[in-house]
This record gives sequence, structure tokens and C-alpha cells, in this order.
Amino acid sequence: MLINYSSPTPQTRASLAGDFRALGIRAGSILLIHSSLRSLGWVSGGALAVVQALLDVLGPDGVLVVPSQTANNRDPSSWQPAPPADWWPAIRESLPGFDPARTPSVQVGVITEQVRTWPGAVRSGHPQSSFAAIGPRAADLMAVHRTECHLGEQSPLAALEAAGATTLLLGVDFDKATAFHLAEYRVPTPPRRSYACAVLDPDGERRWIDYQDVALDDRDFAALGGDFERDSGLVTAGRVGAAWCRMFPIPDAVAYAEKWFIQQRRAPAG
Repeated sequence: MLINYSSPTPQTRASLAGDFRALGIRAGSILLIHSSLRSLGWVSGGALAVVQALLDVLGPDGVLVVPSQTANNRDPSSWQPAPPADWWPAIRESLPGFDPARTPSVQVGVITEQVRTWPGAVRSGHPQSSFAAIGPRAADLMAVHRTECHLGEQSPLAALEAAGATTLLLGVDFDKATAFHLAEYRVPTPPRRSYACAVLDPDGERRWIDYQDVALDDRDFAALGGDFERDSGLVTAGRVGAAWCRMFPIPDAVAYAEKWFIQQRRAPAG
């Protein structure tokens, strides 16, 4: 494994905590983070030190939340790149059912996995779009996550909005801002699509299920985020280590995104 020592100074638990405080993170906050460890530069202690620093700043009353998604638990026909078509039946038959305690998150970074596996962490039960949280309100915030509601009103994302949570984009851009997805559920007659995945019944029986939900689409999130930052004045930006970061309140971002989608995603005239 290549180790990158190119940052001018090493980042440490203490230095990162100082940067988080300077950015505006306060004790007792509820913080949803999307993160890139590499963007921070060389960190003494890696993802462990980053999570320790965040918990130092949030304090005993704060809550740290991550998206612990499992993008590989879906129909193989939708994978990018897709496996050979003659493999699909075997994959559908053999993919392990989602287990909140054991199924690793996928494609959301090592900081997320550090949070997911943290002692006392609580994970929501969605087989594709789960969240994980550490803190005294974690169980309440993660309690409701219906399979037919990836990121809508019956998901932890809505609970985070109701609790006045904040999103931190730690070295990643607005295209990773999951909060915007909640607004997709609130536009009139949002488009819907079919989903499929492997689940475990309460008795441990593994099943392959198909269901319908809103068709999630993050392809315009970078443009949406740029407009939100320009128009709202609610985005705090600054550096944590070597990473450029943004922070914003989830309720305001969702309200702005709902109006933006109605204006920008209008169906073309027939």
C-alpha cells in the first residue's frame, strides 16, 4: 500500500479537533458526515483518529452519523459495470441477506466503517441505504427506516431533519450530500422505480425481495449545492487538515432543494 507523506505536516487527533472547532462544529450537535480520509492529508491514526477528533468536539451529548450504505446489495443487472448476464441468477440466489451488525458498508469510505463498527454504534435497518450513529440519541434517530423508503419520510434522514442536524462534507463535494435526497420525496408525484435486494427475516431466513420507491438521482446535486451555497448564506466553508470542507443545516438544505427540484427538474413541454 502506498503511503502519502506529501502533506506539509501530519494531521493528528488534536489538530483535527482544533480544525473542526474552527469550522464551527459545536458540542452537543447532531452531525451527518460524508467524508474522504485521503483528502485530509496524512493522518496519524487514520480513520480512528478522525472519529476520535469528531467525538472529542461533539462531546458526550453530541451524535455522529454516517451513511452506511450497501450499494452492492441490489440486482446485479444494475451494477456498474454489470457482471455477465448468465451470472445474474446465481448472484440473486446467493447474495447474503442484509444484517445490520455484520454487513459492511460499501463505497462510502473508511471513516464510515470506523463509525459503523464503533462500540455502541446503532445502525438503521435498510438493506441498501442504512445509516449508523454514535451518541445518546443514536437509537431514536436510527429507529425508523422502512424498506420502501430509502431516504424519505420514514428514514433516519427525516429524523435528522426534524432534529435540526447538520451535514459536514469532509473533503467531498455536494454530489455526496445525502440530505438533498429527502427533498426528492417531497416534490409532486416524484418518479418511482423498482428495487431489489437480499434481506434477512426476523427468524434469520434469507429472502430476495422486490419493491417500489422513489427514483433517486444525484446527478444534479453539484449544481444544486452550488446554488444553495450562493443563495442561502448558510454554508460554512473552511479547511480541516488539507481538506476543503462545507457544513450546512439539513432543514434549510432540504427546503431549498425541494423548491430547486420543482423549478429545475420540470418535465419538458410536450
